[in-house]
Amino acid sequence: MAKNVGSAAADTGMKTDVALSGLGTGLRTRHLTMMGLGSAIGAGLFLGTGVGIRAAGPAVLLAYIIAGAIVVMVMQMLGELAAARPASGSFSRYGEDAFGHWAGFSLGWLYWFTLIMVMGAEMTGAAAMMGAWFGVEPWIPALVCVVFFAVVNLAQVRGFGEFEYWFAFIKVAVIIAFLIIGVLLIFGLLPGHSFVGTTNFIGEHGFMPNGLSGVATGLLAVAFAFGGIEIVTIAAAESDKPREAISLAVRAVILRISVFYLGSVLVITFLMPYNSIDNANTAAESPFTQILSMANIPGAVGLMEAVIVLALLSAFNAQIYATSRLVYSMAGRRDAPRVFASLSSSRVPTNAVLLSMFFAFASVGLQYWNPAGLLDFLLNAVGGCLIVVWIMIALSQLKLRPELERNGEISTVRMWGHPWLGILTLVAIMGLIVLMLTDADSRGQVFSVAIVYGFLVALSFATVNSPLRRHRATS
Repeated sequence: MAKNVGSAAADTGMKTDVALSGLGTGLRTRHLTMMGLGSAIGAGLFLGTGVGIRAAGPAVLLAYIIAGAIVVMVMQMLGELAAARPASGSFSRYGEDAFGHWAGFSLGWLYWFTLIMVMGAEMTGAAAMMGAWFGVEPWIPALVCVVFFAVVNLAQVRGFGEFEYWFAFIKVAVIIAFLIIGVLLIFGLLPGHSFVGTTNFIGEHGFMPNGLSGVATGLLAVAFAFGGIEIVTIAAAESDKPREAISLAVRAVILRISVFYLGSVLVITFLMPYNSIDNANTAAESPFTQILSMANIPGAVGLMEAVIVLALLSAFNAQIYATSRLVYSMAGRRDAPRVFASLSSSRVPTNAVLLSMFFAFASVGLQYWNPAGLLDFLLNAVGGCLIVVWIMIALSQLKLRPELERNGEISTVRMWGHPWLGILTLVAIMGLIVLMLTDADSRGQVFSVAIVYGFLVALSFATVNSPLRRHRATS
């Protein structure tokens, strides 16, 4: 099989991932788009938005624009690579192409670790809410949901894509409804309401009440809000026309995420004084709930609780998919045990999915166990993992672009202003790291991810001459 794949790649003049020879191809562009939205629009949008607003006031919009611009550049670079060389390993594969085994190995397992830890936190949050609804212990809905999503992910990929599409669609519909209601409130077009004006936006406290330092703090609070849309390029390998799907999906996800986040924050800052907003621990405290209550929407708290649970479960579902495909890709490259490269009759990497489910259980259990210091360290590392991934995506694109051009692999997705915009993006990411190091609350993220990533890089060199890798070289 590997020889046939290699021959096909040689015939077309393009490299390909061994994973493309076996995985199903049932995903459509709409599935990919919603999968990216589903992973990026989590509970953080509904519960955590207030942290950035509290720090920066309405000027948090500048923080979102800066963070969004960085992510747009990174996604455009990743989109260029993914459209040229569609692969379920995505940036892990491109890191290996650019810098060798150590980069592919460490990036793949770093992102896998990130998603596994996030999955545990999300399922814990969703299970706590559902347990309260039904008056049962949280582990019961957690168990039911994990088993249910195992079934979804073990089915044909087209079924998974359809399920995730409608799951994410509900969240998107609620956000669109929220934006419409918010605009009507701002302009006084609902009964009992008058034009709000700029009283809260640039009124008594001004647009930037805490100065540039407040914007910097807000930037750290929102820097990773767009994380998760990278999953689009992992899933694209299972679409009928990967290059076309990536081109359309990357653009659509970037545009919609930007509109949803910036639009939501704009509505909130217009309608609520910034100093009345803070981090929300419950749906009732969410600024989304408070604005829906202004509009006299009945059952606003219950509605937002349901949406938050859906947001958590949708992201959980997408992350099971992404982790299983990453492991499948790495098994095909001999960076994971070969058993995880096996496919079912439906062309689903069953063993890789089961591995993800096992560690999802373990991660949920870790949240409940909460050993002193360990969970904080791991979650701190997760906070900085995206920085490493973004840096390596940018470096890989800058390194591989000349090779892609020589081989005629560049498709319709191209990084703008190459190489200068790519270099500027790297400088901006380094600026984020400097900000994190100067902030006491964020400094631990840098140190934790440095330890985790350093361990993975060291492990990559320790395994480079393993029997698994030597077998790959001779197969």
